[in-house]
Amino acid sequence: MFQWSKKVIKSVTFEPGVADESLLALVESHLEKDPQKTFSDLCKEALWQSLCVPESVRPAPKPAAATATLGVEQQIAALQNHIADLEERFFSKESNRLEMIEHQLMQLSQQVTQLAIMVNHVSTSSPPTQQQVPVLEVINHTSSPTNAAAIPSQEVDPVISRISQFLDDF
Repeated sequence: MFQWSKKVIKSVTFEPGVADESLLALVESHLEKDPQKTFSDLCKEALWQSLCVPESVRPAPKPAAATATLGVEQQIAALQNHIADLEERFFSKESNRLEMIEHQLMQLSQQVTQLAIMVNHVSTSSPPTQQQVPVLEVINHTSSPTNAAAIPSQEVDPVISRISQFLDDF
């Protein structure tokens, strides 16, 4: 019997004809469906089948391709778990920040409501006293020069003078 070297390369030629072109198209589509297989693997399987060799005598498929596929699938699963964990931590952190902002907004709205009640109460209860006017004048002196010159000619509003005291405290 003829002895081959360890690795023998044989070529397959596809002629420009309908039969060969359709066979080549089928080979390409089959290889696209299973990217782990090579043209050599496909040819060997076809030869085993055409020579009617029983399954028990045929060599097992290469475990390297299956192991590589399994390794890639495990890496993909690990990455998906990692992404899910990151998303969970991110959404939790953002949810806490959103709750804190909503709480602060609620506190601010309560403070504004209280200030509005106080302003309405002060504006309806008494006219401005002489003591409230100097506070407004001090505030006017600290503002820009154009505003300071314009305000003394205007009449002092009691609501503004009362609010200015709260703004100083705030």
